[in-house]
Amino acid sequence: MSEFGERLTNLRENKGWSKTYVAKAIGLSSMQTYANYEYGRREPDFSTVDKLANLFDVSTDYLLGRKESVSKTADLADKETIFTYEGKEIPSEDLEYIKRILLGGQRK
Repeated sequence: MSEFGERLTNLRENKGWSKTYVAKAIGLSSMQTYANYEYGRREPDFSTVDKLANLFDVSTDYLLGRKESVSKTADLADKETIFTYEGKEIPSEDLEYIKRILLGGQRK
C-alpha cells in the first residue's frame, strides 16, 4: 500500500466512514475506484485529490505524503541577525516599527 493509500485509509477509518460513503461524497460512480486509491492500484487526478482533502479536512500536501519542511526563520529579536534592504543595514528603530506591524500592534 502506498503512503497516499495508507493516509486515505486512516482518515476514513478515523471518521468511521465506509469506502462507499467516501466514493459518493466525492462524486465517484464506483466504490471500487475509491478502493483502488486506498490499495495503491490507481492514483486520482488533481481534482479528486482536492475533493478528498476537502472531505477529510486535510491539505493536499498531507494526502500526497509531503513532509513538513523545517525552515529557519529569523527572529527580529535575535541580536546577531543583521537585516538589510538593498544592501544597507536596517536601523533598529525601523526594525521596531516592522515588529509592531508584524505583530499587529502588539508588544511581546
